[in-house]
Amino acid sequence: MTPAPILRVGHSPDPDDAFMFCALAKGAVRIRDYQVEHVLEDIESLNDRALAGELPITAISAHAYLSVADRYWIMATGASMGEGYGPVVVSRKAGSLEDLAGRRVAIPGPRTTAALLARCYIGEFEPVVVPFDQIFETVEAGRAEAGVVIHEGQLTYEARGFHLLSDFGVRFEDEHGLPLPLGLDVVRRDLGRDLAIEVNRAMRASIDWAYANEDEALDYALLFGRGLERELGRKFVKMYVSALTRDMGDSGEAALRALFTMAERAGVVSEAPDFELIR
Repeated sequence: MTPAPILRVGHSPDPDDAFMFCALAKGAVRIRDYQVEHVLEDIESLNDRALAGELPITAISAHAYLSVADRYWIMATGASMGEGYGPVVVSRKAGSLEDLAGRRVAIPGPRTTAALLARCYIGEFEPVVVPFDQIFETVEAGRAEAGVVIHEGQLTYEARGFHLLSDFGVRFEDEHGLPLPLGLDVVRRDLGRDLAIEVNRAMRASIDWAYANEDEALDYALLFGRGLERELGRKFVKMYVSALTRDMGDSGEAALRALFTMAERAGVVSEAPDFELIR
């Protein structure tokens, strides 16, 4: 018997990604006769893999797409969109973003969307690159004056005694009237358009399954919650696995173009990439 071909899929070991991919992990949703191999790594590691073209399907930061647009298509399904919320800049003392010019700011990886937004909204600062789950400790230890926090830390910073300096999602929405694109799911172009479309449909079916089986999917997601309490975990998952995750639609596509234009204006790229969505 010929073994099933393997399709490697990269995503973060975080509650929202786990919730989305639960049905694929359990075999409740399939992509043709492929055996899906899940590659679980932090988002910056997945960004690095995408730069090398290692994974045929992977989650990446929206920022990282600026470097891989020639190799990957963006799927309409699977994006993390902040709808009036996003990465937060926090400090041990009250203040504003203007206070951070030229100062040390902890960021969770140079190609994360959090880092791009910091560049756009803070301007020049000294980046202190640490894993996303060490941002709080880095600021507490005095190795940075502030930190850009992602994932569940967006909900827990206040309980840890941190002050909010800015919520990038609120600022982006105020400026553009659009949700803030943070993460994307992309598919390598050499898989071909037909299979890429099937992958996107399978992702959508996996999200539908998760909501139809919410408690089971949440049980699985909280295995990756780093101690996150159940109802707070449910809130976090629903923040980042929304209707726009199922299909980013016109507003999500417009938001991506706005973010990429910001990157061009900030000098991060010489020209914002054009793109098409796989649906």
